[in-house]
Amino acid sequence: MIRSKTAVIIVSLGTAFLFSCEKNSVSETQLDGDIVILKQSMGPNLGYSKNSGVSILDQEGLKFKDLNKNGQLDKYEDWRLPVDERAKDLASKMSVEQIAGLMLYSSHQSIPAAAGGFGAGTYGGKPIHESGMPTSSLSDQQKKFLTEDNLRHVLITRVESPEIAAQWNNYAQELVEGLGLGIPANNSSDPRHGPVASTEYNAGSGGSISMWPESLGLAATFDPSLVERFGEVASIEYRALGLATALSPQIDLGTEPRWNRLKGTFGEDSRLSADMARAYVDGFQSSKGEHEIGMGWGFHSVNTMVKHWPSGGPEEGGRDGHFAYGKFAVYPGNNFEEHLIPFTEGAFKLNGKTKSATAVMPYYTISYDQDTKYQENTANVYNKYIITDLLREKYGYEGVICTDWGVTGNEGPQPEIFMGKPWGMEDKTIEERHYKVLMAGADQFGGNNDIKPVLAAYQMGVVEHGETWMRARFEQSAVRLLRNIFQPGLFENPYLDPQETKNIVGNASFMKEGYDAQLKSIVLLKNKDNVLPLNEKSKVYIPKKFIPSTTNWWGVKSEEKWVDAINLEIAKKYFDLVESPDEADFALVFVSNPESGTGYDPEDREKGGNGYVPISLQYGTYKAEYAREKSIAAGDPVIAPEVTNRTYKNKSITAANLKELEIILETKKAMGEKPVITIISTGNPMVFSEFENSVNSVLLHFGVQDQAILDILSGRTEPSALLPIQMPANMKTVEEQFEDVAHDMKCHIDEMGNVYDFAFGMNWSGVIQDNRTSKYKK
Repeated sequence: MIRSKTAVIIVSLGTAFLFSCEKNSVSETQLDGDIVILKQSMGPNLGYSKNSGVSILDQEGLKFKDLNKNGQLDKYEDWRLPVDERAKDLASKMSVEQIAGLMLYSSHQSIPAAAGGFGAGTYGGKPIHESGMPTSSLSDQQKKFLTEDNLRHVLITRVESPEIAAQWNNYAQELVEGLGLGIPANNSSDPRHGPVASTEYNAGSGGSISMWPESLGLAATFDPSLVERFGEVASIEYRALGLATALSPQIDLGTEPRWNRLKGTFGEDSRLSADMARAYVDGFQSSKGEHEIGMGWGFHSVNTMVKHWPSGGPEEGGRDGHFAYGKFAVYPGNNFEEHLIPFTEGAFKLNGKTKSATAVMPYYTISYDQDTKYQENTANVYNKYIITDLLREKYGYEGVICTDWGVTGNEGPQPEIFMGKPWGMEDKTIEERHYKVLMAGADQFGGNNDIKPVLAAYQMGVVEHGETWMRARFEQSAVRLLRNIFQPGLFENPYLDPQETKNIVGNASFMKEGYDAQLKSIVLLKNKDNVLPLNEKSKVYIPKKFIPSTTNWWGVKSEEKWVDAINLEIAKKYFDLVESPDEADFALVFVSNPESGTGYDPEDREKGGNGYVPISLQYGTYKAEYAREKSIAAGDPVIAPEVTNRTYKNKSITAANLKELEIILETKKAMGEKPVITIISTGNPMVFSEFENSVNSVLLHFGVQDQAILDILSGRTEPSALLPIQMPANMKTVEEQFEDVAHDMKCHIDEMGNVYDFAFGMNWSGVIQDNRTSKYKK
């Protein structure tokens, strides 16, 4: 066979670029400002700023960025080399101060920064609206941590618009490209694709970002392929916003029904959670076709930081680890190992070429009495057994391990104050906590913009182990961190075209996919006499919804109010809305799950109690007769050392939104024999026995647009979702279940004889029995 061309294969990121003897074709495009995108036919696109001092090197016709401006092609600048080789080369060139900055992960940043309160920032010493600067500008605080603290991992929250986010990204990347070794910023986000209930979906129109079900809603589809597709879409939108790391998915097992973060999980079942975790990570991390650089990575790839190792789900009594009163995860069922399955069999065993989630976030909690080697009861990220012996050594995990935000900070003056969360290390200094994290085997400090305690930790290591050992320990973390910047191609091109961003984020096609997924996440629990679906233009009464007064994490109390239950303008397109039950053919009652607080009440403490109260999953007054006499775990050496028993036995609590139960029952009374349909938005299991036999139909969802519910009610779409969690028969079974064990509650049985158990759901034909229930139902 005669060959007309000679080919050479050059490996970059573990995958081949194929070069023939033909000349490398190069062209340039200039974006707003002085950003240049250099396109080459025989290698990746290169993006750089003319203001950063970076120049382009030529090696036999191939183009490379001279990031450290030394006029030579260093290994870390050579996109032909494997990622690990590039990362090790760069880590060896970095100063201790530069590595320490790489270990920082910023506090929450909004674009632009607020003038006051959480996430406040200034621009030339002034609030953004007084500064005269564009809202895409870097704040004074951001400039400081990028330059003085060498920080390169930025957590982005609210953005004014996708285009503003893209412009901000370009400003940030231009700044850091001109510093030192030219290491790009790795910007990230918590989940940002949740639906806004009152917004209208119109086929063919877009939005600010596509809207998908919350995690528990995704789990309710029992469809990992849908979750993988969500990851693919979300990653494209993330990269268009300048985001290369997702602080998700949350794959804690939701085995404790009272935990207020259960909504962010994939439910209580380890097999379903593992399948969903694998699909989510594969979707986010994998690039395909022309967007792939190598080994599945590329310009559509987003690193995933799975959380929270080794699961924050089994919180004692349902209290949460963001506060001192919820610092303990407990294992009365001896079921620690099952909580690892979504990680070890899901996120760490991908079907795709990226193989494993690239980062892990341990939870704040103390996994009580689970350290069988060193017998330490510290927050997970401080615990060498949890981090090194289990995660690193037993399960062979070599990705980044990052603390949860604020774990090294000091706790508040009272257990309910939202401040630092140094559980198990309360009496240590901030510097000592940083050192403990590093010695446990973790790499990065979430929510810390300040380099000083990291440098102090380095010096502690030098004293204990010597300079050579500690330098090697720092480089070990640096390689892991740099790997996650190299893999998505940020060293080659971190820049964005704001117009492309505008066209990509929330485009009509992505909006439709998200909306269709919402429809698949709504669970039909009851349909007595097949009252659903309703005929369109039926006369429908919708009572107003009560919003109770609640106190947020920062201690700010809201006022109670009455609001329209849904967007009435959208509802009018489906039904004939009437003002009273007398005029109506049907009533639609929209409610939320019972809200009874966080399990801690300062008033109880002030009255001489221990402060601990029940978390109830029912609306009406609940007395905790079946609670533990003595809590499994207790103790705070700084704030409340005298509290050695966190029991709340025989204490009572009433849900703040009791009026929602009253609305259901009052509406039923007013409607007489006419049907009442209850639509429930929930993030937790709840007790149905208070009202279920008073209503004809029950729809349950975990956060969707109002319109999706109306499409189900009117029959435009048939319900298909299944329960990803059990619904308890009563609070007795909630108290008697084990926090760490799934599927261990007696479930509610409705008047039709249906059991509201895991994997239960209905469609218009009755109880769903399909391949999903065959695979997952217990």
